[in-house]
Amino acid sequence: MILTKFKKWFPLLVATLVSSLVLWTYSPAIAQTLQPYNKLTFPPLAEVVIPPYERYQLPNGITVYLMEDHRLPRIKGTAILGISSILDPPNKVGLAQITGELIRSGGTKQHSIKELNEILENHAAAIESSIGLDSGSVSFATLTPDLENVFKLFVEVLRSPSFDNAQLELIKTQLKGQIARRNDNPGEIASREFKKLIYSETSPYARTIEYETLKNITREDVLEFYSQLNPEQIILGIVGDFKVNQVKGLIEQTLADWPKGNNPLNFSRTKVSQASVSQLYTVNQPQLNQSNILLGQLGGKVNDPDYPSLTVLNGVLSGFGGRLFNEVRSRQGLAYSVYGIWKANYTYPGIFIAGGQTRSAETVPFIRAVNAEIERIQKNPITPDELSYAKDSILNSFVFNFSNPSAILSRLISYEYFKYPTDFIFRYQKAVKTVTIEDVQRVAVEYLHPEKMVTLVVGNIKGMEPSLDTLGKKIEDIQLKR
Repeated sequence: MILTKFKKWFPLLVATLVSSLVLWTYSPAIAQTLQPYNKLTFPPLAEVVIPPYERYQLPNGITVYLMEDHRLPRIKGTAILGISSILDPPNKVGLAQITGELIRSGGTKQHSIKELNEILENHAAAIESSIGLDSGSVSFATLTPDLENVFKLFVEVLRSPSFDNAQLELIKTQLKGQIARRNDNPGEIASREFKKLIYSETSPYARTIEYETLKNITREDVLEFYSQLNPEQIILGIVGDFKVNQVKGLIEQTLADWPKGNNPLNFSRTKVSQASVSQLYTVNQPQLNQSNILLGQLGGKVNDPDYPSLTVLNGVLSGFGGRLFNEVRSRQGLAYSVYGIWKANYTYPGIFIAGGQTRSAETVPFIRAVNAEIERIQKNPITPDELSYAKDSILNSFVFNFSNPSAILSRLISYEYFKYPTDFIFRYQKAVKTVTIEDVQRVAVEYLHPEKMVTLVVGNIKGMEPSLDTLGKKIEDIQLKR
């Protein structure tokens, strides 16, 4: 019995002795190389270099970007379309989204949905389409040998979608299902209703698809909506394993004869102002034992001169090592998650939004703690360590914006679409490096307005102790649409 146990454990004993001997032998060297994390040094990040690319324009106005990348036998392309959901009529909200899905899923005039799917599957290729709040897109991905066949299908989808009526009805049915389930998730409720409080529920930046608006959408509406798209509102970017002259010929053959439109889209945007100010709103969900909390105000645009300083402010407030995480979550233990971010958009103001999730009983302390941190960053300068940490986090993650040629090309065509300079991201990088402690405090005072911030609580309102009344704000209950 004893011998059997000894045989069983002998290999483990030998391994332990050998490991101990190795550690003993090399322990002086290990002791010399181990350092505290804050004493470690790293080489400077390599400069980001944009690969060579060619930009040109077809006579009909289509702008083309071509960037060769021969590392893999793959090619990707995206056409950004100057069409978006802000063009939805108020009584037909959802028209742009449905149109975006149908461009691809509704087949083409030359190929049925089934035929299109089979061809793409046989080529291990993909074509996708969508229309969102700022733009639409049709994209493709293919292996190099199949470029000509897949690109011609891509142009077919772009220029002659058939908008199959049966597929239209299927998409509408799916959207009805989403409406029926949209109040099941408290986080989604909070996000949706908070946008309405900031922009107003009739704003194109916050309105939602409803049963009634879906009912009003017909195939004729889809056809009319997409017919507004003109070649001069398209930017095409292609990156991958190809020769520029080869692709130029393919583009000339398939897109150059697309005639210009007579009625360019009207993208005039409504001036945005904050719809609700300094009020507390609730969505009562008595079945919940925790609260989803959002508070904030109207934000700004990416091209704001102070945007670099505001992103450093974000780094001080949010994320691991940020003030909200350290104080509200770690020290006070008031949250499962907590954040505060100045969000900016390319074409319309974003939102400064702070919030998180906490137990129902901690709702009021959580709101007070978050507000206290916002006021503290306005009144007291941040420390040099906080500034360094926030700037390093931004600059060290900068390289991921240029992780591959596809990501780089995507930025280039996006900047052209939104009429930003092609070197915008490098100007931003340079500006972040120069942000000071004084800059952060200045933008905190200038851009954050606690007296204007709206607060939204989704949770068991009656189960909160202390109650929301103790915050001293007017409280209004939101009745959710079903």
